[in-house]
Amino acid sequence: MAKLYQDLCEAILQITDLPAGHPIGFMDRSMHQGQKWAERLSRELASCRVFVPLYSPRYFKSEACGREWHLFTRRSVYQRRPTAERMTGIVPALWVPMDHYPLPRVAGELQFNHDSFGDDYAAEGLYALMKITTFSSQYHTAVWRLAQRIVDVAEQTVIPAGQVFDFESQPSAFDPPDVADKVRISVFSYNQPELPPQRSGAWYGEQRTDWQPFRPDSSRPLAQDAADVARNMGFQPTVREFEEETEHLLTGERPSAPCVLLVDRWAFLDARRVEAVRRLDRRNLGSVAIIEPWNREDQQSRDHERMLNELGDSVLAVSRGALQKPSLRDDAAAGAPGSLEEFRGEMERAVMRACTAHEQHHRDRPDDGPTDRRPSIGP
Repeated sequence: MAKLYQDLCEAILQITDLPAGHPIGFMDRSMHQGQKWAERLSRELASCRVFVPLYSPRYFKSEACGREWHLFTRRSVYQRRPTAERMTGIVPALWVPMDHYPLPRVAGELQFNHDSFGDDYAAEGLYALMKITTFSSQYHTAVWRLAQRIVDVAEQTVIPAGQVFDFESQPSAFDPPDVADKVRISVFSYNQPELPPQRSGAWYGEQRTDWQPFRPDSSRPLAQDAADVARNMGFQPTVREFEEETEHLLTGERPSAPCVLLVDRWAFLDARRVEAVRRLDRRNLGSVAIIEPWNREDQQSRDHERMLNELGDSVLAVSRGALQKPSLRDDAAAGAPGSLEEFRGEMERAVMRACTAHEQHHRDRPDDGPTDRRPSIGP
């Protein structure tokens, strides 16, 4: 996307009389992480003259992208002169083809004709034109037409600056997600009052979902990092304690939504609570992915590694049988990420495993009649 942004800026400079080096626009590169970036994003959305969404299935699944759309459309748009087309200040572009994907209502209502961008643009989208060498000339044509369209909209409309709102509190402009868009994140751990005498409270908080095994690399609960990963993949995550999810996970044929379970091995010492995890493991549900984060720098855990591994073998006998036994020598490969960076990578893989299995199950059910389901989110 950075290349497209740079090429658009260069084309707009050529079309207009703006001096070289003049800031043309703003590209959201943040993946929506951090309060400072959210504040910057809100300021840009309150002042920009044209909003260019890059259409893709992933874009319309993103709650953060829906918030951006909502914030921009809170501003009034006045046309300088009457035209056959109602100007909105929004210039959509096809990042990938969208012929077989239902657009949200707000996007479907836009009046915009892509015909002048070329047949290959409509069939392939900008991403393919940019990546495939044989489409080089078609890519440059589409970029030039898009730049012209941006300049035309900027010249034909007046959009007064808007109020800077808190980004995180804004609703999404897109339709509510269907079940396939949802990911449930469940945490099996302790709160501080429950800790066994062998375990320090430095890694825990008032709620079980406050568990943070990778301090000091991150001061946030691990579940928040996990939710950010899922959200940046275009899913709608929820975070709850494992005990709040047992009815969802242990009853019925299958859970109603894919789930990622974050397991603190120290919590295996709680004999009163661990039986529910053992039951879940025996169900061996593909739509439930289990991750055992393991901080290599946590000396207390290293000192008790053998005990914790043996407990894990007895509780997660099925899950660990599908993987190799967790070990500090090869944490990531064992499904036990040993650093925050490794955890984020493993979280991405776990989300896709759970979601793909969940959709596969629903596709394979013989009693399912015709449905109006969206395309598979599987890789």
